[in-house]
Amino acid sequence: MVAKMKKFLFLAYHKDYDSFLHDLRDLGLIHVAETDRTAEDSDELNEFIVGFKQLREAQKILNRQIDKKSEIPQNEPDIELGKKIPYKIEHIQNEKALLNQQLQVSIKERDALQPWGDFDPENIERLKRAGYKLDFFIVPDNQYNPEWEQTYDAVIVKKEASRTYFVTVTKNAEVADELNLELVKIPEVSLNQLNDLIASLREKIRHQDEKLKELAADLPSLNAAMKDFEQRINFTKVRQSTTSVADNKLMLLQGWAPVDNEKEISDYLESRAVYFEASDPTPEDNVPIKFKNNKFARLFEPIAELYMLPKYNEIDLTPYFAPFYMVFFGLSLGDIGYGLFLLLIASAAKILQRNKLSNTMKAILSLVQVLGASTMATGLLTGGFFGFALYDLDWPIVQALKEKVFFDNNKMFMLSLVLGVIQILFGMIMKIFNRTKQQGFKYSLSTIGWVVLLISFIVSALLPDVLPMFGTIHLIILAPAALLIYFYNMPGKNPLINLGAGLWDTYNMATGLLGDILSYVRLFALGLSGGILASVFNSLAAGMSPDNAIVKPIVYVLIFLIGHAINIFMNTLGAIVHPVRLTFVEFYKNSEFEGGGKKYNPFK
Repeated sequence: MVAKMKKFLFLAYHKDYDSFLHDLRDLGLIHVAETDRTAEDSDELNEFIVGFKQLREAQKILNRQIDKKSEIPQNEPDIELGKKIPYKIEHIQNEKALLNQQLQVSIKERDALQPWGDFDPENIERLKRAGYKLDFFIVPDNQYNPEWEQTYDAVIVKKEASRTYFVTVTKNAEVADELNLELVKIPEVSLNQLNDLIASLREKIRHQDEKLKELAADLPSLNAAMKDFEQRINFTKVRQSTTSVADNKLMLLQGWAPVDNEKEISDYLESRAVYFEASDPTPEDNVPIKFKNNKFARLFEPIAELYMLPKYNEIDLTPYFAPFYMVFFGLSLGDIGYGLFLLLIASAAKILQRNKLSNTMKAILSLVQVLGASTMATGLLTGGFFGFALYDLDWPIVQALKEKVFFDNNKMFMLSLVLGVIQILFGMIMKIFNRTKQQGFKYSLSTIGWVVLLISFIVSALLPDVLPMFGTIHLIILAPAALLIYFYNMPGKNPLINLGAGLWDTYNMATGLLGDILSYVRLFALGLSGGILASVFNSLAAGMSPDNAIVKPIVYVLIFLIGHAINIFMNTLGAIVHPVRLTFVEFYKNSEFEGGGKKYNPFK
């Protein structure tokens, strides 16, 4: 359910306003209603947001530097030091980028020089001073002419990859023009010097990486600076939501808080230099949403938030879809062994990591435990245990259980459809309460007519002796239902308009209801496909194991573990997604869920 909220109005003297906002933040219970921002405030806010984003990017970079095997000792947090870290990282990255650029050039020059071997470029200069010109060429093997050895004193240095590397020694001859070849430019350093330079550049890059790793010790300072920026952002947003009155002498702020905290807020602010008053929200107010559910329904709140939050005057459907979702997940996964695996993994994680887990993660693990237990319970219907047919065992207790709970494929198919009918009808009943709460009882009369009509046909089909279809009693039930459907669907409107709207609703119901119910067949299909895949992996494990007393169990276990790991992952994913789809499409649609609420986020 949605927690009841109170609207709070605060009025403070402008000189005391910042002090009041700090008090409000310390209180940590008021969700401030946002208003339009001024350009000046927006510039300040943008500056804080940019700073926060820089820190967050720096945090990602430093987190990648942490070696989990050998943890770096963390320094004491220092906010000012944390704010400087992005600039230090930028300087290191710029230095590293420059070194990498020099490294790439050096590697390219070394690769170009390598076929020519290691020689001192000074010797080429000596030849040049002596009047000799040394030119370097590369040609395909079939284009090299041995006559060049006589004409230009050509010397083959190397043949590689169908190419010939050769040099010519001449006195001031333009060999490249005469042979119509392109000169190869040779680096002005030797091969050894290039190798030494490359090694030196790599060492400098490694040194920059070490400097980056050393900065990871200042992650606490970075986190402290991020928290400081986050507080500044929140504080600025709240200040921007203020309205100036009385020639800017007074500052007016509006906010929301749960009714349960009204006394605590009043007691806290009584001694502060601020006037405040509390009132109930009006229908026009955009009231923030805070869930207030029991322990079981709270587990499913993250699933509800995947879609959208209800409006303040809507019914929170979380407690009502939670039992359905639990059963649907179990049917979709449909294997006792898989459910046991999820239950044990979640339980072990909660026990072994209980001091390290956040409240959110504990809630998720508790949800996994519930879903695992549901899978075990619904898995008893088919008797699948890691792909093995449990009910094939000739044990008295197993056979007794089979007689009581076993469902074959036809029964599982029918069960999926029955669950669909139940949830859709339940959704329509929720629609009655939703309309009554938001608009008044008379606006729910047409939906009541549809529920009565559908239930009467179901009872007639299942119990024809009790309620014969289109018999006198059935017609007595259908007459008022039809009256509500066709003449009370739009209270206060012309009867002809009501009739037209009723006919349109009938068309939508006839075309949409069957499709909605058939959507629930996916519960049967997912469970069936998962069970088939599980048995296939078992057959593969048995069939592919060699007839060797030592190797056979090893191969069997490997195929079994890998196959079922893939199947558990894929089927669990499907068991999460498809019940979500049934909840948000079929159930929410028939409940006439509108949504669009904003989450309660107190200034703290």
